[in-house]
Amino acid sequence: MRLTTKGRYAVTAVLDLALHQDAGPVSLAAISERQRISLSYLEQLFAKLRRNNIVSSTRGPGGGYTLTNSVDEVSVSDIILAVDESCKVVDCNDAEGCHSGYQCLTHDLWQELSNEIRTFLDGITLSEIMSQDAVNDVKVRQDEASITRQDETRII
Repeated sequence: MRLTTKGRYAVTAVLDLALHQDAGPVSLAAISERQRISLSYLEQLFAKLRRNNIVSSTRGPGGGYTLTNSVDEVSVSDIILAVDESCKVVDCNDAEGCHSGYQCLTHDLWQELSNEIRTFLDGITLSEIMSQDAVNDVKVRQDEASITRQDETRII
């Protein structure tokens, strides 16, 4: 699977959203600050996530994003596919073939690996990731750092 920055950032941002949405809609600015992802990049990702019904938005004061479905229903592959990432290990094209209309020698091997990766990521939900102690430790650290940065900004 070719997991680019777009796919990794999308999963990270949606996981951050899932971890913080209990207090209401989560702003992209808050996700940007905690995860150190460009706000403009998040806006692009969340536009795709919204179009693919992974998240929904609320406008106005106190607005932001929430998950459309429960954390038990959103898989990692749902998020990756929503931002137009491929679940293929290589760019072999079934319709046209790999080499001038013909399949390469290892086409079936890479196709099977792609299927295994997709099955693996289909089986991992946000709730499973959220239940990991290491994830919660990082959340606490990021939340504390975010509060500290906000306090420092107010002092200045």
